[in-house]
Amino acid sequence: MMFFYLFSMFFRIGLFSFGGGLAMLPLIFQSVQDFGFMTSAEFSNLVALSQVTPGPIAVNAATYVGLNYAGVLGAVVATLGVCLPSFILVLIVMKFMEKFKESKGLEGAFFGIRPVTVGLIGAAAIFVAETSLVNGDLFSTALFKNPGSYINAVPCVIFAVSLVLAGKFKISPIKVTILMAVVGAVLCG
Repeated sequence: MMFFYLFSMFFRIGLFSFGGGLAMLPLIFQSVQDFGFMTSAEFSNLVALSQVTPGPIAVNAATYVGLNYAGVLGAVVATLGVCLPSFILVLIVMKFMEKFKESKGLEGAFFGIRPVTVGLIGAAAIFVAETSLVNGDLFSTALFKNPGSYINAVPCVIFAVSLVLAGKFKISPIKVTILMAVVGAVLCG
């Protein structure tokens, strides 16, 4: 029964999510909360791991949830659940896209989907910021638990420097991630 829940949960997420993995994160979070699969802190870790491991974020997240909840078979079931709708929909869309490419209705549907995608990505960003920065370990631990220790300020500095490097200087997120992992290991390890 748990494999059916995992499959159906991720199948629905894969079927009704548009905009890629980041846009799927709020739906995945709501679903794992509804089913009681993991806490907000565990989900925050899932988001971080899903972004730094190779592959699509949604697939990585589904695999992680499935593995966490039901072992290797759970990981396979959850991954199939999230991937299968896209595979089926792409086959169907490609069959009919050429026929309806001039359709005003199709253009209108895409026009409506774009802002939803941006909104879902924004919701994912707010969720990650809230769980990691406000309610999580980053600022609360760094600033309030032991304010005299410089190590407690390191996460705040890493956050700020990463924001500047990626946002202002347009340094690759991969390079920023590796650089900040080394900084964290050197200063806090």
